[in-house]
Amino acid sequence: MPEQPVLVLDPTGSDHHAEHEALRARGPATLVDILGVTAWSVTEPNLLKQLLTSPQVSKDGSAHWPAYAQTVTTWPLALWIAASSMFTAYGGDHRRLRRLVTPAFSARRIEAMRPAVEAVVTGILDGLDARPAGESVDLREQLAYPLPITVIGQLMGVPESRREGFRAQVDGIFDTTLTAEQAAANTTAVYQDLDELIAAKRAEPGEDLTSALIAARDEEGDGSGLSDEELRDTLLLMISAGYETTVNVIDQAIAALLTDPEQLAHLRAGRADWSDVVEETLRHEPAVKHLPLRYALEDIPLPDGQTIAKGEAILASYAAANRHPDWHGPTTDRFDLTRPTKEHLAFGHGVHFCLGAALARLEVATALRLLFERFPEMELAVPAEELAPFASLISNGHQALPVHLRPVAR
Repeated sequence: MPEQPVLVLDPTGSDHHAEHEALRARGPATLVDILGVTAWSVTEPNLLKQLLTSPQVSKDGSAHWPAYAQTVTTWPLALWIAASSMFTAYGGDHRRLRRLVTPAFSARRIEAMRPAVEAVVTGILDGLDARPAGESVDLREQLAYPLPITVIGQLMGVPESRREGFRAQVDGIFDTTLTAEQAAANTTAVYQDLDELIAAKRAEPGEDLTSALIAARDEEGDGSGLSDEELRDTLLLMISAGYETTVNVIDQAIAALLTDPEQLAHLRAGRADWSDVVEETLRHEPAVKHLPLRYALEDIPLPDGQTIAKGEAILASYAAANRHPDWHGPTTDRFDLTRPTKEHLAFGHGVHFCLGAALARLEVATALRLLFERFPEMELAVPAEELAPFASLISNGHQALPVHLRPVAR
């Protein structure tokens, strides 16, 4: 097939649906430019699943990407490829790092968190309920943000006084409009705060995951624990993955329900439940649009005759894959709670499948259920077309989600 020009991805994500359609139109995979780095964007679901589980593909750029050394010093998204955690690990290193964290996200432990999650949501809604009638409330800021940052803060043992700082820094990690200098400054700030958290927890450990990981670092002398760098980057992964993505799903679910009365009617008539809302939101508007990066360990032939060459980078384009018409048919762009199959790749696939998926599902379903029970006549405070996207080609949410919790007198 004729060679196509590299498609430059919009760092602001201002019209991501049109961009994803353009990516799919180019075939199962196509070359894209991500802030100056060339990679293969993969949008065909079966091919993407194959690559996400293939031993021919690695997430360790330092070992398997010839461009790593140069890119990591100049790329605004350097932290996405340079962190030493299970997010970027391959093979045995990945299994070792994931093993240390997995127990905290067992089904039993997540279920045990349900009362605490409900209490956090109820407290937030009590505060919203006290707001003056007719006042516009930004639910991204007032609900979608504080719930996951509180839950992950409690799980990790992050003091309330430190949570707002981590929140701003994580937002910066997902903001793909930052310059390389701005991104580097944000990385410096987040590492400084992580070092301070580690020092505080080492001095006074608690019943939290941060203290448990520090103990694994300090007490396991057989090489199976964490290095100092791995400890810090694992904490960063837990805080960022447990926060930003959940914010987006809550945000997108509320927006979808408030712009489609038919879907709310399905819920209220019992034709769908809150699990349907969560899964269809994850399919229709996943929290992460594109996830950098993976690398080919050898030449990988593609179904259309192209080849991902050994050493080339791969971009998992989850949002474009989720809406692929070969997967969900001609209605793929419609948010439909009664869709019989809501399969998606929002949490990844294979060995790197998101450990916190069950916790995220619990948080989102709880927030939505209690919110719509408390404010059944809630409505958007602006036309849907005025909901501006968060400036990112990675993060998929809105800059703000203004609503009226009760009907406004007209």
